[in-house]
Amino acid sequence: MIVTRLDRGQVLASAEELASLLTDTVESGASVGFLAPMDGAPALAWWRERAAAVAVGELAVWVARDGDRIVGTVSLAFPGKPNSRHRAEVVKLMVHPAARGRGLGRTLLTAAEEAAAAAGITLLHLDTETGSPAERLYRSAGWIRAGVIPDYAASPAGVLCATTIYYKRLAVG
Repeated sequence: MIVTRLDRGQVLASAEELASLLTDTVESGASVGFLAPMDGAPALAWWRERAAAVAVGELAVWVARDGDRIVGTVSLAFPGKPNSRHRAEVVKLMVHPAARGRGLGRTLLTAAEEAAAAAGITLLHLDTETGSPAERLYRSAGWIRAGVIPDYAASPAGVLCATTIYYKRLAVG
């Protein structure tokens, strides 16, 4: 597996493949902000919209490839306010269902953490569906549970679920 950071043009060039990954992720039941059944057109539009945020530095996107195929992605969202430039949010960590169980989620998370630290970010945060398999990953990677918000978001099936907020302090330098 090779993990690379994408620029604006690469996000646009990979949008169809990223949309397919998003669709497969949602259809497998992962809560990443979309409802099932997931059509390819909204997923494609969503990824194309991300390219503008990448271009202005509000978002960083990494992909993991198995050969020529994208099998995972993770992003960092950077706040624009002056009092929050020390932190970033980990968003849309997705691993294709067929590629799960091989440590790819950990590899993508580590890539994002290392890039954040290199950029001077000292605090990361994220949210994930309470009770999801992702929670094991975050806890085992040293993330700290901050709390749970009930009925935060609908699962892909449309059922309201709680979300757990996690954070991680990073050493810079």
